[in-house]
Amino acid sequence: MCIAAFIWQAHPLYPFFLLQNRDEYHQRPTKPVAWWDSGEILGGRDELAGGTWLACSRTGRVAFLTNVLELHTLPEAKSRGDLPVLFLESTKSPMEFAEELVTEAHQYNGFNLIVADVSSKSMVYVSNRPKGEPITIQEVSPGIHVLSNAKLDSPWHKAQRLGLNFREQLAKYGKGQIPVKEMVEKLMQDSVKADKSRLPGICSLDWEFDLSSVFVEVDTPLGLYGTRSTAALTIDEGGKLSFYEKYLEEDTWKEKSEKFYIQKLK
Repeated sequence: MCIAAFIWQAHPLYPFFLLQNRDEYHQRPTKPVAWWDSGEILGGRDELAGGTWLACSRTGRVAFLTNVLELHTLPEAKSRGDLPVLFLESTKSPMEFAEELVTEAHQYNGFNLIVADVSSKSMVYVSNRPKGEPITIQEVSPGIHVLSNAKLDSPWHKAQRLGLNFREQLAKYGKGQIPVKEMVEKLMQDSVKADKSRLPGICSLDWEFDLSSVFVEVDTPLGLYGTRSTAALTIDEGGKLSFYEKYLEEDTWKEKSEKFYIQKLK
């Protein structure tokens, strides 16, 4: 399902700083963060459908995605993981891309998508839920935000908890450098679940309870499901992009990092 906390245009050293957990079935074939064949996209890859949940481009475009929690999904729907790729491969501004997506957003199951161009300081949030309502398109304001499996900055337990802890950790470092791995360890492995009275009541109580922590791990009839990747993507004021991922591979946690300078910000 995924959850992300990020700072956008609100830190003196980091125009953008993102932490994201990807929740998925453990047996689903996945590639860790790497440069794709085109040499222009950097991110993890879902080998089953071919898309991604988080990726960036050499020119400072970033896209990330979470699913919307809903009771019924359409098996014939287009893969949501294609959406970040479509943005990264396009030359449209985040707002132009979002507005063009409106005509086909109904072909996907529930999604929350954020597309950004760091060079132009533009970030846009798009969602095709709730069903029956107009597509949400909004500019993301400078500040700290959390995206879980409802609307951006929705007051769900896991989103509020991550947001509070994120702010507390950031306050410790003030205007200085932020230690990425320390942030990942302290914030993204949090397994504290919500009180059942605070669950949204969309699916079964047990399933929502299992998903209510920042770090998820649950045994299901289809196999283990939960957090199998934590990523930290940061862009500093000099245009250096750092992409760190801690990921699960054959029951072993591994780490990988990639760094490069955004072409337009050199």
